[in-house]
Amino acid sequence: MAHTGGDDLDDLIIDDYSNSSEEEELEEIDDIPADSPLDGEGAGAVANQGLDSAKDSEKKRKRKEKNKERKAKRRKLVEERESDEPQSLAARPPSELASYLFEMTRKVFTDLSELELEDIRIPESAIVDTTAWTGPRTLDQLSPFILKVVPGLHTRLLMKSKANGAPTLIFVTGAALRVADVTRILKSKQLRGEKSGDVAKLFAKHFKLSEHVSYLKRTKIGAAVGTPGRLGKLLCETGKPQTFIGPPSMTSCNIIDALSTSALTHIILDATFRDAKKRNLLDIPETREEVVKTVLGCPAIRQGIRTGKVQLVLF
Repeated sequence: MAHTGGDDLDDLIIDDYSNSSEEEELEEIDDIPADSPLDGEGAGAVANQGLDSAKDSEKKRKRKEKNKERKAKRRKLVEERESDEPQSLAARPPSELASYLFEMTRKVFTDLSELELEDIRIPESAIVDTTAWTGPRTLDQLSPFILKVVPGLHTRLLMKSKANGAPTLIFVTGAALRVADVTRILKSKQLRGEKSGDVAKLFAKHFKLSEHVSYLKRTKIGAAVGTPGRLGKLLCETGKPQTFIGPPSMTSCNIIDALSTSALTHIILDATFRDAKKRNLLDIPETREEVVKTVLGCPAIRQGIRTGKVQLVLF
């Protein structure tokens, strides 16, 4: 949700200024001597003072109500941004999603022939059918979404992780703040058991690659949430070189070291959420390239998709 501190501060400053002015006026009235020419009007002054206090309280109450309405409208705008047009994209059947992902791949690899593109196409069978979900694809619905549409993933998230740095789920999203929000949802008791592994929060802002490598090598994780750039580096740039599975013109990738795919069963693409410019994860050229080349294009992941071990979910 957008930060509203600035507006609250402005309102506070205005409130303090107006309140202090009224209080000063009341103090001036209180300081009038008893034998003042205004003494005969004392009863009226007291009545006016009570009336002013009532008006002041009413003003404060109305300001609070307006603040609540303003914040509610902002929350609604965020929800609408998440659930407008992109939801219809993510809610499409696997056949249409396979075509959509193929078009995104074509945009990344403009120099490949149709035959080469077909060779790296994500098959329809690898995409989870989420058409049974008719609700909004917003973060407050992520847990119910997983429980209903991907129950097998929920079962695995409840299990104890066996190896360090080896999640059963990789959640790919486009922004660091979004990573933090998704991480909080996946850490909920609704999705995790007492023995479940940690939920890794992986993005470049504030964290060096070496810090994430060290964390993953010593930590058992059930899920990894991250931006495609950082996920790609942890999947592809922390191990020994390996021949890429696919056309020679595609970016070479390394075997997984820090972020292992040994337990990986699901990859969720955060396709519904849009940034301030109304772009989703694959609309932005930079993140689209990172998703296609270094995440979905990583040899172990591509092999898992081909063999049916790894399934793709568009949320």
